Amino acid sequence: MPISRLLLALFFVAAGVNHFLSPETYLKILPSHLKAGAALIWISGVAEVLGGIGILWTRTRWLAALGLILLLIAVFPANIYGALHGMNVAGWAVPSWLLWARLPFQPLLIAWVYFACWKADKPPP
Repeated sequence: MPISRLLLALFFVAAGVNHFLSPETYLKILPSHLKAGAALIWISGVAEVLGGIGILWTRTRWLAALGLILLLIAVFPANIYGALHGMNVAGWAVPSWLLWARLPFQPLLIAWVYFACWKADKPPP
């Protein structure tokens, strides 16, 4: 198994578990009009854990990669909302520049999932 895929799996499992350990952090970047915020945090955490585990096996890799890509697209508006409105983590105000600087990493994560999981399993022409 390529180390890139293993690191990606560990990243998503850790990020997903963090949704359950620190849900208040994620709730702070959700737009206020989303009333089911806690459920959305729980669902996205489960999706990240399952996706991270799923990319480790050939039989589930394609579906897990697709799910992770769709999840990354779906949560991007929350990241933009967090950058626009600021957020606090454990009483500490996250600097605005840091919230904006993290936005370009979302497409990079999508590319990482695609190249490490989806494209990697397609046979060469």
